[in-house]
Amino acid sequence: MIAKKALGLPLKGLRFAIKSGDTLVKTASTQVTRFKTRFDEKKSANALDEQPVAKRNYAKASEQADLSAQEQSIDMREFEFTKAPINWIPAAILVATPIAAAVITPWYLWTHEVSAPVWGVFGAFMVWTGISITAGYHRLLSHRAYKAHPIVKNFLLLGSTLAVQGSAFDWVSGHRTHHRHVDDRLDDPYSAQRGFWFSHIGWMLRNYLSGKFDYKNIPDLTKDRVLQIQHKYYGLWVVAMNVGMVAAIGWLIGDVWGTLLIAGLLRLVLTHHFTFFINSLCHMFGTRPYTDTNSARDNFFLAIFTWGEGYHNYHHFFQYDYRNGVKWWQYDPTKWLIAGLSKIGLTTDLRTVDDTTIKHAEVQMQFKAAQQQIDTATSTGLDLPHAMKSFQDRIKFEYDAFKQTVEEWQSLKAQTIEMKKIECADRLREVDDKLKHDYAKIEQKILEHNSNLKTAFRSIGANEKAA
Repeated sequence: MIAKKALGLPLKGLRFAIKSGDTLVKTASTQVTRFKTRFDEKKSANALDEQPVAKRNYAKASEQADLSAQEQSIDMREFEFTKAPINWIPAAILVATPIAAAVITPWYLWTHEVSAPVWGVFGAFMVWTGISITAGYHRLLSHRAYKAHPIVKNFLLLGSTLAVQGSAFDWVSGHRTHHRHVDDRLDDPYSAQRGFWFSHIGWMLRNYLSGKFDYKNIPDLTKDRVLQIQHKYYGLWVVAMNVGMVAAIGWLIGDVWGTLLIAGLLRLVLTHHFTFFINSLCHMFGTRPYTDTNSARDNFFLAIFTWGEGYHNYHHFFQYDYRNGVKWWQYDPTKWLIAGLSKIGLTTDLRTVDDTTIKHAEVQMQFKAAQQQIDTATSTGLDLPHAMKSFQDRIKFEYDAFKQTVEEWQSLKAQTIEMKKIECADRLREVDDKLKHDYAKIEQKILEHNSNLKTAFRSIGANEKAA
């Protein structure tokens, strides 16, 4: 009808007629759409009623089948864990050496006098092997946290071979898989979720699928000629270092058997289990001041025996930092060694996380701890004590202020990128000085949040550290 009227109008009135009819057309279109939708729904419902029950439930059954298949896949992998074959060579070494050390060492110490040079070699080898694993296999090769001169790299490689913990290819591949799948029962090679025994030593005693090495995750190492040779002839390297070299040193100091036992066997067992404690105890005991997204803990006591590796919560959150003990007072001799060697040019490109990012993570965890305190207090259903009410209000206020600080920080980081793009070279120093000043202000604000949170925790008699 609208179209007929429009055709009868003069040309100059055509636009007005179409415009006037827009509302009616839209309304009619809407009504038609609604009617069609209701019709289609009714038609679909009728069609569904006419279908067999099995066909109507096809989609639901398909989803259930997918879930069932996933569960069966998980169950099958769990079953494969229980049927994994024994990994004979590592199992023989890891079972026989501690038994031999526990039996022979006390007898030898009771019946023989061990000279000071033998104990000196024992101490030197403990340091060499321990530091080589932490500074070499771990922070240098696994995480590329710094670069090392070939002299340093090869010295650490020999020490890691003396530690008998696998070739660099095997160790690094497994460790990178651990970080990628941490705490996953099926994919983490030494998942702490399977208990102390498995994460400490059990994962090496059998050929579990999770422990299968995937050298695709170490393309940066597989091209290294020295590492290729170590991997290919690893067994010979181990025998040469742990028997040949140790016996030769023993001959030089006049006590071959004592050196083989104390600096060889006993040192090997201690080095093994000190390292293994990181995979087991450091995922079970300690604090989590930086993240609670995984089971890794900071443990000062274990840091003493592992050359600074005990600050494991920090490491799992900031794994590319060459430091594990990031505070100046934390015991991390590996960090001190790497930093010291950088002074004479033997290590370079030391990677660190900026203080603001670290403190931001700590404050985030403190807010989580505060919320847990509040949730615990409110879960009873009773009226909150005055101190807890004040604590709750203070945390809310502090959190709102903290979010504002984080927004300023993120804005500043974006501004930093833009300014360095557009500023010419002769003004970069001026820009850097301004940015440093702005970052310092942000860092000061985060430190104030940290201090305020600690004060708030003390007001209710609680420990301000995140659990």
